[in-house]
Amino acid sequence: MRLEIGCHDRVGIAQSVLAIFVERGIDLRGIEVKRPGKIFINIPDLEFSELQSFMPQLRLIDGIIDVKTTPYMPSERERNEFETLVKTFPDPFISVDNKGQVRVVNNIAAQIMCESLEHIIGEHVGQWLKGFNLSRWLDGEEVLAQTRRVKFQDDDFVADIIPIHIADDDEKHVLAGAVIILKSEARLGQQISVFKKANENDFNGIQTNSSAMRKLIREAKRMALLDSSMLIVGETGTGKELLARACHAASDRADKPFMTLSCAALPDDAAETELFGAGAAGQANSKRGIFESADGGTIFFDEVGEMSAKLQTKVLRVIQDGTFRRIDDEQEIKVNVRIIGSTNRDLLNMVSLGEFREDLYYRLNVLGLNIPSLRERRADIVPLAELFVAKFGQRIGKTHISFDAECLEFIEHYPWPGNVRQLENVLIRAVSLIENNIIMTSHLQLPAYTREHGYLEQDFEGTLDAAVKNFEADLLRKLYPAYPSTRQLAKKLGLSHTAIANKLRDYDINKKTVKI
Repeated sequence: MRLEIGCHDRVGIAQSVLAIFVERGIDLRGIEVKRPGKIFINIPDLEFSELQSFMPQLRLIDGIIDVKTTPYMPSERERNEFETLVKTFPDPFISVDNKGQVRVVNNIAAQIMCESLEHIIGEHVGQWLKGFNLSRWLDGEEVLAQTRRVKFQDDDFVADIIPIHIADDDEKHVLAGAVIILKSEARLGQQISVFKKANENDFNGIQTNSSAMRKLIREAKRMALLDSSMLIVGETGTGKELLARACHAASDRADKPFMTLSCAALPDDAAETELFGAGAAGQANSKRGIFESADGGTIFFDEVGEMSAKLQTKVLRVIQDGTFRRIDDEQEIKVNVRIIGSTNRDLLNMVSLGEFREDLYYRLNVLGLNIPSLRERRADIVPLAELFVAKFGQRIGKTHISFDAECLEFIEHYPWPGNVRQLENVLIRAVSLIENNIIMTSHLQLPAYTREHGYLEQDFEGTLDAAVKNFEADLLRKLYPAYPSTRQLAKKLGLSHTAIANKLRDYDINKKTVKI
């Protein structure tokens, strides 16, 4: 049984309390005096009748305020808290005295040391810890906390070595030992990953070594604070959604939903249902759409250039007045959302061809951002590659992965037509294939490319003549809208009018087959 006695701070009060126990012949197992005004007593369990007569006697002592039972003594609680902390600590934990001898060790550390606790306690930690002279550090004039790379049972760890000081009778701090906390490379990687994960959706999660990307981020940060629609233009795989999420996270809508719709992934009817929902609210088969779910937040239309004409009309209305109707429902629903669109197509050209609504284009393109391709930001390629490799390596337990010099040069100069997404996917495969920790060019599964001869698909089939004709036809189709006059086109290409006319006829290129 443990008693907690509240009392005034007067000389001799503890002696008066103890006298009662002596008078009754009660064995005293422990006493702890805590300031201010707390005395804790540990005694054997008493019968209820004895306790009833005993407690009032204690309360009659001058200066006693209250007497009650308590489940534990302060020292017991402190010891249990410490033991629980040590047992549950996720990293190897060792406490040593001022001679470097082990006093406390948790289970994780003991497992690595491959010893039972009775063979560890009292032994010098230097048997297992190498790379840091603990004894010299403990004997130093000023013992300060250290963080060092060490060997612990022949494996690499980062060690936080923290001195333990206690106050002596003269209130001077005396070195009593140290606590050693060890972190493996994998454990550090996990913690860094968690730290970075919180920033994956903001601007800190975007690799920006190149001047082009730094400029883009500066512009995006300013635009993020404005509550207008935004259009992000860039090639496939450049990170348009990542930029959109960062803009959302930096806006006043950050605590509201960020919802996406891939305009190219769903048929028209399905896209409408996803966006607007279906059925009247409260009906059994009713469905909330993205617009309702994102109220107050942001909707990201991925590849908005693939949106059908019907859907364009309906989305335009929501942007204009903030209202829509669920499918099969007449009830008007009003929402407040910000629209961010992305595209890898030339929307302005699509407008001129009648393939995209002009009014929707200008509603979306209030704020415009153009993401450069990866080949236009080569300063980012190697840092991105190293980041991806470190991240994927950590996931599968491979550390210290590096590139051979030839591979690194190849990566830096490859055109990356699929941009960042292609780079990421290629490196995922490479990390999974390597047997050692070095990635070589042979590990990269890519269409053939050389700096001298450019890019060539590995699965090329056919003859040179056919390839030349395909290229020629493609070039003429691209130029024809801008040079619909054969004489203008001939002048542009440095050929005769007759030669161009013949080629246009051969490739069936005219005002009927090519939109101008």
